Amino acid sequence: MFLSDLDESWDLIVVGGGITGAGILLAASRMGLRALLLEQNDFAWGTSSRSSKLVHGGLRYLKQGKFLLTRASVKERERLLKEAPGLVDPVRFLLPVYEGHRTGRWILELGLTIYDIMAGRKQHGFHDPSDFLAMEPKIKGDGLLGGFHFMDAQVDDARLVLRLIDESLMLGGCGVNYTMVTQIMRNSKGNVVGVAAKDTLSGETKELLSKTVINATGVWAENLHPLPGTGFHLRPLRGSHLVFSTDILPISSALSFFHPEDKRPVFAIPWEGAVLFGTTDVDHQGDISLDPVISEQEISYLMEGLYYLFPSLDISKKDCIATLAGVRPVLGRPVLGKGGEIDPSKESREHMIWVNKGLVTVTGGKLTTFRMLARNSIKAAGPFLPKFKGPNKSVPDKRDPVFSHAEISQDLSKRLSPQTWRRLKGRYGKAANKITQMSHSEDFVQIPGTHTLWAELPFAAKHEHVRHLSDLLLRRVRVGLLIKDGGMEHMDRIQKLCQPVLPWDEKRWEDEKSSYKNLWELAYSVPD
Repeated sequence: MFLSDLDESWDLIVVGGGITGAGILLAASRMGLRALLLEQNDFAWGTSSRSSKLVHGGLRYLKQGKFLLTRASVKERERLLKEAPGLVDPVRFLLPVYEGHRTGRWILELGLTIYDIMAGRKQHGFHDPSDFLAMEPKIKGDGLLGGFHFMDAQVDDARLVLRLIDESLMLGGCGVNYTMVTQIMRNSKGNVVGVAAKDTLSGETKELLSKTVINATGVWAENLHPLPGTGFHLRPLRGSHLVFSTDILPISSALSFFHPEDKRPVFAIPWEGAVLFGTTDVDHQGDISLDPVISEQEISYLMEGLYYLFPSLDISKKDCIATLAGVRPVLGRPVLGKGGEIDPSKESREHMIWVNKGLVTVTGGKLTTFRMLARNSIKAAGPFLPKFKGPNKSVPDKRDPVFSHAEISQDLSKRLSPQTWRRLKGRYGKAANKITQMSHSEDFVQIPGTHTLWAELPFAAKHEHVRHLSDLLLRRVRVGLLIKDGGMEHMDRIQKLCQPVLPWDEKRWEDEKSSYKNLWELAYSVPD
């Protein structure tokens, strides 16, 4: 659907197509509201496709005394693990303890015990050095005192956003990408009456009416309304990652450890057939409208951590498949009496909501707690909304399931393995059946070096609002992050699969391939 296709009047307009906006759209659609989501770029283009792929409580937040935030995150993690298997899956972490670390065994034991209490079951244990090295023999052995195992969860962040949007559409909601809100329209009393929007590809403009607008644009939030005078300000912080093949970085479990330079926790985690290594936490000074790019300093920092934990592996930055940088919308606090700002890693990951005559702005927060942000945002918007029309006449209950149940077609057991079906069902929900119906048997194999099936490409190209090749390869599937050179070696097959379902002529395909190659080299490759 495009801007020109949209009705003029809506109960609620959500601005921002990341995890927060998608969560709000789903909650509003379940309430029976006529809800519309507008995203200026592609769905999940910003932070929500560039995270560390973790659904977690955040052990470091316990150290900061953020017990309520950690507890809420752990509870949400447990809910998502139960309700979205194949999309949100458990991941086993190993945490080595070395001599001289200021965070010693007993402090970690206390934190992990609290973590388990919040989850409602014991999920950690300690291993002596020999047993720990038997589990991960490639890590540094000198000074190793042993280590812990504990459980968390991981996710394909962009697919989580897309599944939320797809569920919303099935309930009557509407989402449009590449559509920028250029103005919040108000009447003579200053009350919100709608938005002025622009299709960023065609240039078409249109006014859309609503008495309620929720601004969920993350690092762009203050473009539509500044923060109130609370002492906080929006501080864009960049987190960057390196992606390696499992041949180069052969680990069987996720590893978390403290970086030798600043003692920040960093990790190496198997993800989608590769290994994600990160993350940094630095102020982002660039133009937030452009794809963020990892810096040389961040690469050096991450490689130093890699050399420290894996001294026996001969790894260089040339072995890196891709890089991934994202900008977090963090609420910054000034250092009283000192000027300047606090260390980026010590900034709060909590969220803030403020209201101005029908405009509700929400920013901050974590991917894990998106449902809490959605509920709180709709609650704040309540006075401006029409009477709730759905079966739940009020803000959705926090005990409601995130996703609807996806039925399995009877013939799937003959075509797909249980593991493959679980993955498709988790990522696509009810639409997983469509993938099997429109694909050939030879396409139900993995793209080399990934867990992605060839069959996913034409389905996403046809049904998931793809307007650029980068939408398909960087967010609908993650081929651009998992294969050397962004998957250019497979471009002929990708075009053959998707050409019948995308309305692009040969010239458009050549333009798209060229644009994608240039974008990948600029923002996702390893800088020379």
